[in-house]
Amino acid sequence: MNENIDGPAPGTDDAVHAELVGVGDAFAAAVVSNDTARIAGFMADDWVMVSWSGMTTRDQFLSVIESGDLTHSAMDRVSAPRIRVYGDTAVISVRVTNTAHYLGRRVDADEWTTDVFARQDDRWRCVLTHITPVSPAP
Repeated sequence: MNENIDGPAPGTDDAVHAELVGVGDAFAAAVVSNDTARIAGFMADDWVMVSWSGMTTRDQFLSVIESGDLTHSAMDRVSAPRIRVYGDTAVISVRVTNTAHYLGRRVDADEWTTDVFARQDDRWRCVLTHITPVSPAP
């Protein structure tokens, strides 16, 4: 399996590809800042996260961060992002590692994430995040 898909897809503008790499990195940095207003700036109002535990809404995610029950101290790309643009929609898939604390317990994760962004009001906003834990190689 190739984890190092990089560069724009055929027919994708290099500048848009670079912009989306920056948006993805800035969204991750916002999460690590634990600043709910900064994080919310990257999310559409109807954003949801789908993970092994189910679906989490934007308000649920932001409230658990605002309460201090969930904090992040690291979120790092460990693969090149795969980016595809379909008009005003973009899909970014990338492997990340992150360190969080949930209810005082440290949680280290190695995950594949897919973020779907839509261009809204001349900026990219995330409408959906899907997280899949990396499985050990067979």
